[in-house]
Order: sequence, then C-alpha cells, then structure tokens
Amino acid sequence: MTELTITTPHGRMPAHLAVPPTAPPWPGVVVVHDFTGMSHDLRAQADWLAGEGFLTVAPDLYYWGSRLGCLRTIMRDIGARRGRTFDDIEAARSLLAADDRCTGAVGVIGFCMGGGYALALAPDRGYAAAAVNYGGCPADAESWLSGACPLVGSFGGADRSPLGAKAGRRLDEVLTRLGVPHDVKIYPGAGHGFMNDHAPADLTPLLRVLGRVSGTRYDPAATADARRRIAAFFREHLR
Repeated sequence: MTELTITTPHGRMPAHLAVPPTAPPWPGVVVVHDFTGMSHDLRAQADWLAGEGFLTVAPDLYYWGSRLGCLRTIMRDIGARRGRTFDDIEAARSLLAADDRCTGAVGVIGFCMGGGYALALAPDRGYAAAAVNYGGCPADAESWLSGACPLVGSFGGADRSPLGAKAGRRLDEVLTRLGVPHDVKIYPGAGHGFMNDHAPADLTPLLRVLGRVSGTRYDPAATADARRRIAAFFREHLR
C-alpha cells in the first residue's frame, strides 16, 4: 500500500493507493471519503477492495484548505454536480485508467458525503459501476440519473439522517423506473455510517456530536454483508 500525490488542475492531492495481491491487470476503484477525510478507515476501505482484486485509490479532498472551508465547497459542488472537487476525483479516476496494471474499467464507491459523490458520478463520468453507501438521493435525482452506470446501494434502517432508509427506498424506486441495473438494500437496525469503523483520533468534537445526532455507529454484521454485495457487484460490472 502506497501514499502518493496526484496532480490535479487545482494542486497536488495526497492519496492512498492499494494494490491487489494477485497478478495484474485489475479493474480500478476510486474511494471517496466521508466527512472525516483521510483516515484509518478510508485506508482500510481501500485495502479491503484491493484484497478483493481491485486497484484502488482513495484521494484526500481536504488537501487544499481547512476542513470547514473544504466542506463548504464540497456541499456546493455536490449540489451542482461539478466543481473543483469533481475535478480532483476525476484526476484520481484518470490515474487509475492510465495505469498499465488497470484494465481500464473503473468504479467509484463513497460513504456518506462520498456516497453523494458516487451517486452524482454515476451518469456520464466514465465509471462502469458505482457504490453508494448512505449517500442520500436528491429530490431531482430522477432528472439526471437516466443512463447511469450500474449502482449498488447500502443504507441503514435506523439511520436518522436525511441520507438513510427513506433516501435508500427513493433511490431504489428511481433506478427501477429508469431501468438502471441496481442492487439497493436497507439494513434493519443499522445506523448511519455503519460501514465506517473510525479510530477515535480521527473524530473531532464536532464529528462526535454529528455522529450522536445521526445515530452513527459501526455495525460489523451489516458491514460484512454490504461488502460481500459490493465486491460481487463490482466483479460483475467491472470485469
């Protein structure tokens, strides 16, 4: 596993690159972090996917400023589905696609905020599959998700945030109407962020408060099942 720097149109972005233990070539996956940013958990997500046979890169979208300043830009960019953070993620995707060890097929996975990116990137951005983990479903999603790549979604049934079960059910309905291949599952009893096993040192006081409000908690059983589904979905659509 390697720490590297990716040159983007806006600067030099740190990232974590995880390489499978098997012989290349491999499909690629971009991992987009949650509010925590570059963390032990983000690296673990990338390493897990590498273990499943995917060349994986996890960029740090907070590299250029303060957490609060970056989050303001992120919220604006996700709403518009374009902007500097989308350029940064595209630089990560291009890095994988140009790697001689990559098959050229690239997927994207995101968690919470990163799940919002994964959903926004599903149509017409060069991805062959997307995994949205409690990333919401905007009210206007049906107007722009037509033609999206195949999508696998995982949501917590006990998630009290706007990104939880209600959003997951709406996403399932929208993708069904649009005819987009998908697998969306709501996990009963699982809270927000159930796939993210954060180290205490990675959580600021504000993130701890937000976690309590949203019902965020790691759920090993739901995580194991979601990971199984995601890996199988990516193997089907990225190979």
